[in-house]
Amino acid sequence: MTKSDQSFMRQFSMLIAGLSVLTVLLISLGWAIYNHEPKETNPNAPQQVEARIAPVGAVYAGDTGRAAMAAAEEAAAKAAASQVAYGGTTDGKTIYENLCHSCHTAGVAGAPKLGDKAAWAPRLAQGLDTLVKHAIEGYKGPDGNMMPAKGGNPSLTDAQVKAAVTWITDQAK
Repeated sequence: MTKSDQSFMRQFSMLIAGLSVLTVLLISLGWAIYNHEPKETNPNAPQQVEARIAPVGAVYAGDTGRAAMAAAEEAAAKAAASQVAYGGTTDGKTIYENLCHSCHTAGVAGAPKLGDKAAWAPRLAQGLDTLVKHAIEGYKGPDGNMMPAKGGNPSLTDAQVKAAVTWITDQAK
């Protein structure tokens, strides 16, 4: 190697060494700053941990168990009754626009389209009570198409289903 090459290598080595020392110093400074900052704490963490490890169920036995199960069933029935779909409205058009339109506008799964008199005629011949019963309980037709119970929304009341069926059938008359 020539003297100029040796000089370059020496200077380049010193530059690399200096940059390495600078990198180590910056990492050390960053680590020191990080260690002196207070750690973030979540005030909801204890409640979240309690919720995660809480028992999911219970064992009931004897008369005490039957009473506890009856109370739990009653509470569940009250909670389900309080969760009525669409604010409890019995406006058939509102219920149709929020739920029924997804199948009855496009004819999904063989659903008769809104206002299609030919498709609704055989169903209307069965009577409104039969249509309401099929809408509430669900129905699988002879052609393999099906209507899910309450249109797939179990929080609908029977009165809401009847209002929606009445409104839909009125559009086909």
